[in-house]
Amino acid sequence: MEKLDSVLFYYIEKAIKSYRQFAQRELKNAGLIITVDQWLTLNYLNENPQITQKDLAEAVFKDTASITRIIDLLVTAKYVKRNINKEDKRKSNLSITTLGLEIIDKASPIVNNYRNQALKGIGIAKEDHVKMVMKTIIKNCQ
Repeated sequence: MEKLDSVLFYYIEKAIKSYRQFAQRELKNAGLIITVDQWLTLNYLNENPQITQKDLAEAVFKDTASITRIIDLLVTAKYVKRNINKEDKRKSNLSITTLGLEIIDKASPIVNNYRNQALKGIGIAKEDHVKMVMKTIIKNCQ
């Protein structure tokens, strides 16, 4: 049996977990009341305002129940507003509020900073290589 620390996927999982904990700590230390998942959802929605909830869930790697909870929290925080879809009343359209845009503006430099910190010492060539390896793993698993 292989030792756990000799398996590449062990380090991938450990890196992801360490990064997410670091990112959440940085957001909290900046005084922002938003989780990493909420930030990713809000930012992706800002970049893709016409996206459906189903496509949003897929884009941020969440199941439908999880994305619904995240959106509910964003609505409660008044970062996002739900509007009834005029063509299909069973659906709602999401829009970012002024407060949501403010949190994006406040969080963006913090997010960029902790991303740069996490990648410090890696360099573009290694980063591109890791992306290529990750894309190959994704393709192999689909």
